[in-house]
Amino acid sequence: MLIIAGALIGAVIGDRRAAKRGGSVADRVQYAVVHAILLALVALIATIAIGRMV
Repeated sequence: MLIIAGALIGAVIGDRRAAKRGGSVADRVQYAVVHAILLALVALIATIAIGRMV
């Protein structure tokens, strides 16, 4: 669940960041995908860490 939320939040952050910089549609998509992957990876690591603690 954290991974999906991280990916969605990352996509929104990436899209807004590219739009703020005046990027084209391709720039906005690229930023959204990269941010989604990074935040999903962070959420995956957090999920594994939480699972090992329990």
